[in-house]
Amino acid sequence: MTTRRDVLRFGVQAAFAGANLGLIGIAHAEVDTEKSAQQLRTYLRTPRLVGQQRFTYWGFDIYDASLWASTPFAPEAWAKQHLVLTLRYLRDFKGADIAQRSIDEMQGQRPLTPVQLKNWSATLQNLIPNVRSGESITGVYQPDKGMQLLHQDRLLGELSDTELAERFLGIWLAPESSQRQLRQQLLARAQF
Repeated sequence: MTTRRDVLRFGVQAAFAGANLGLIGIAHAEVDTEKSAQQLRTYLRTPRLVGQQRFTYWGFDIYDASLWASTPFAPEAWAKQHLVLTLRYLRDFKGADIAQRSIDEMQGQRPLTPVQLKNWSATLQNLIPNVRSGESITGVYQPDKGMQLLHQDRLLGELSDTELAERFLGIWLAPESSQRQLRQQLLARAQF
């Protein structure tokens, strides 16, 4: 029997979590692109929607993800570019569960050292809030500075450890992501 915790554990695949491993990705994530672009000008000079995807697990809609960048965007060098990733949740989740799933995903890509595991777990547990259906968490990534996390456009804090910020965003964008179909859709409009 699938419990709500199982859906979270597998469905949030990253924290804000992660659509391949038998997961269904539906490319109809609805984003008001003009409104989003206006808000994003705060973070990106010329915001452009690179891709979007609805993340679904066993028929449960988990979140709509959208990736924004300035033009031109090079997918192979994603970690060297300013990016904004927004997850609009379609279900309620506890922040602690999202943080743990994020750590699991990063660990799955490349093992974390014991120090990273301890420090990064504490950082994410402290930053990531509980989310309700319809709420968004946004990561504003700057390669040399780290990442700001926002909840409903309110600053939660920063991931000033640049390796943590890159590994965190890599949950969705790194080639080693467990969610390759989701990654492909988020990079769909990239210039290859």
